[in-house]
Amino acid sequence: MADTPAAARRSERARAAILAAATELIRELSYPKLSIEAIAGRAGVGKQTIYRWWPSKGAVVFDAMLESDSGPRGLALPNTGDIAADLRELLRGSAAALIDPGFESFLRAMYIEIQQDPALAAAYRERLLLPQRAAIADRLSAGVGSGELRADLDIELAIDLLLGPIQMRWSLGLGGLTEAYADAVLDAALAYSRAC
Repeated sequence: MADTPAAARRSERARAAILAAATELIRELSYPKLSIEAIAGRAGVGKQTIYRWWPSKGAVVFDAMLESDSGPRGLALPNTGDIAADLRELLRGSAAALIDPGFESFLRAMYIEIQQDPALAAAYRERLLLPQRAAIADRLSAGVGSGELRADLDIELAIDLLLGPIQMRWSLGLGGLTEAYADAVLDAALAYSRAC
């Protein structure tokens, strides 16, 4: 039997409360201290309500991360006609997000979970990583089409050159994720990617 409109609204309110609670708690607690019980208590729901939608703490945190990170453009990159400016915005934004204490805690939590949970790793890849890469590939392809980037550009390699250095510095805890570093990464990637 389908949910009544009132039940559907209650379900959506409960789901929103759970995601909001997870978002708040992951910013307040270390990931190992975060529990389904704590999320349920903060959201004002029972644990069974959480388990109706998510199989694990990591799955709740992942959905909360996606919910808090969705912007008005979704995953689309701007196309101002200036590839360097558009990619600069992407890389500076990525570096800033990675060092933001609230967002960083989400990502560190996901890195823990995807090492242990193959289903969550697949969801992370399918719902976040691959769509992000596809959005960047679309922008790079537009740059090839406009003549800003070389016609024989290896799009996958260009994406790796753009994202890899920033991701590596963050994941290894090397620090130095500044706008200047993001700009240097962009310059190096564009040296490979630009039309001669």
